Amino acid sequence: MNRDKKELEILLINYFRESFTDFPKGKIVPSESPDFLITFKNRHQLGIELTRLNPGNATLPDEQLLQKHKWREDFIERIRGLVEKDIPHRLFVKFLFSEVNPFPPENELVAAAKIAQSIRRCVSPKNPHNFFTLHLSKSELLSGLDEILIVNHPKMQSSIWERSNNLGVSGNVIEDIRVSILKKDEKLRLYQKQRLNYYWLLIVTDRLRGEKSFNLQNQVQNHTFQSRFQHVYLFDLIKSNIFELV
Repeated sequence: MNRDKKELEILLINYFRESFTDFPKGKIVPSESPDFLITFKNRHQLGIELTRLNPGNATLPDEQLLQKHKWREDFIERIRGLVEKDIPHRLFVKFLFSEVNPFPPENELVAAAKIAQSIRRCVSPKNPHNFFTLHLSKSELLSGLDEILIVNHPKMQSSIWERSNNLGVSGNVIEDIRVSILKKDEKLRLYQKQRLNYYWLLIVTDRLRGEKSFNLQNQVQNHTFQSRFQHVYLFDLIKSNIFELV
């Protein structure tokens, strides 16, 4: 297992635990197949498998969109450089750019400096050895950004700064969820060799959105999904929204 990948999984499962009021009590232990184990006082064990929602139905970007993505990624790296020179934290940071409002007509370096200052102001008082999450909302940011998610976990040795939906925007979110569940259901037989009492599947997505404008939350909540996992959850990272699918 890649160390950076496991560190990110540890961060995400703790973020999920903080966001989910019904998360079971018990120590989360990193594992393999499934990704995490929780042992209860009665010695029953819960296995949690974590996966990222892959937009398999995403439309391939044209040259103009590729250039916009490249600019955004370079812009994020500029902000990261300004922030990390002043703080010891190694953060997981997601930028949700606005697809409606453009950035103000000002120097890119000035804009990056303003955003970096906002991030530093929130993060600096926080202990880097503690887990914490922060959300910078649209009202706290320049036009052109809808939200910034910041998560810190002491296990993180390397920072991850990236734009939201960097895998693409789905053309059929329901189908993508069904495929994610199916792929993990096929592996559940391997997980069951550990003879755990319960199995959960956690699907994470940067931001629940698709190419079409219909209400995706209603679509997801009103659709019936099937799985051999006892519970399947979809976790919208940017908004901290959790949808129980199974």
